[in-house]
Amino acid sequence: MKRNQTGALGEKFARDFLKKKGYHILETNYRCSYGEIDIVARQDDCLVFVEVRTKSILEFGNPEESINFNKKLHLKRCAQFYLQCHNKPCESWRIDVVAVELDAENRVNRIDIIENAVEE
Repeated sequence: MKRNQTGALGEKFARDFLKKKGYHILETNYRCSYGEIDIVARQDDCLVFVEVRTKSILEFGNPEESINFNKKLHLKRCAQFYLQCHNKPCESWRIDVVAVELDAENRVNRIDIIENAVEE
């Protein structure tokens, strides 16, 4: 399976997982000049920007370890741009990461959410 196919499958699993956890999905694959946010959701009174990381081979670390400083910076800027464009400057928000590990048959081996994975 190609990398973009693995990512799309991981995002589908992440959406289903988040819905079961009580998140309301507002938007997927939000793009702006600062980058992309995989999922924009609401959990209770908090707006949540979700980065999904999917891996099927763990030779170079687990999915959540693949988020570097630059990616965190892009996520923060993208979230702030979203808030400005949607007139939500005072709203409570955070950035979560959903880590998805797939087995050889592309089934979920592990899925975890890390709340507030990227601090403001």
